[in-house]
Amino acid sequence: MDNKQIPLHAGFDATTTATEALAGRDLSGVQAIVTGGASGLGLETVRVLAGAGACVLVPARDPHQAQAALHGMAGVEVATLDLLDPQAIDSFAAAFLATGRALHVLVNGAGIMATPLLRDARGYEAQFATNHLAHFQLTARLWPALRQAQGARVVCVSSLGHRQAGVNLDDPHFLHQQYDKWRAYAQSKSANALFAVELDRRGAAHGVRAFSLHPGAILTPLVRHLDLDDLRRVGALDDAGEVNPPPQSGFKNVAQGAATAVWCATSARLDGLGGVYCEDCDIAALVADDSTGPGVRRWASDPVQARRLWVLSEQMTGVSFDCDAA
Repeated sequence: MDNKQIPLHAGFDATTTATEALAGRDLSGVQAIVTGGASGLGLETVRVLAGAGACVLVPARDPHQAQAALHGMAGVEVATLDLLDPQAIDSFAAAFLATGRALHVLVNGAGIMATPLLRDARGYEAQFATNHLAHFQLTARLWPALRQAQGARVVCVSSLGHRQAGVNLDDPHFLHQQYDKWRAYAQSKSANALFAVELDRRGAAHGVRAFSLHPGAILTPLVRHLDLDDLRRVGALDDAGEVNPPPQSGFKNVAQGAATAVWCATSARLDGLGGVYCEDCDIAALVADDSTGPGVRRWASDPVQARRLWVLSEQMTGVSFDCDAA
């Protein structure tokens, strides 16, 4: 397997903010869609992209709540989308395509983490269905607009949590094994990274490049399902139950957490590149499977595994994702 995970040493680090990662770039004329753009890291991503002149569309399950969160941001629109509803994904994408607009940036950032066992109407495990399959289908449906941009980027928000497990292609929905909320989350994040690998391989000839990333550890609404033991596990709380400040926990603030997504979406340093996993506004190193530190594991960057996941995703969604189709 060729190793594309070669850091660029771009001059940023874990303290870089999204505004700093943008580096003053003018995004006038850029159309972006940011899932999860009404809260947490997505909200900051939208704020920075729109502040630089981009037009940003934010799909949200609760559009009224999203409009309140995004109030006052120029160039930002809200539309209805429930990622656990395949028909809603198709309707959202069809409505966007009907506008005739090209899509320059798609940030697949919405997600859920470490939930109790939940299944969608198809019987699919909710973390895999929301974090991966929904974004696979959304990207497929928006493909004509991405191609039309003649230079688009798809940014898949993964996580360092991928290090806990790869994708179980034989039983991704925990039908024949005991459900583990953290392993389910980990496989969905490995799937995000693998999707970027195969999407970039297929899309590069059409000017569409794909990236995945670990934003860093940040306390956002994503942690809503975690109990006190879970919060201690991820380093958010000390033994006394008090919140660990960033110097001890290693957590980022929201502005820092959104930086790598903005960098992947806009940085000229990534021109001509793609299919890589990034962290701290740089391409991450490929590390050993048993590593406990940063970097991407083999199972989340393996092109063979990525192709197998692509085929499985087509089967599960019923979406034939033909990147050569106009």
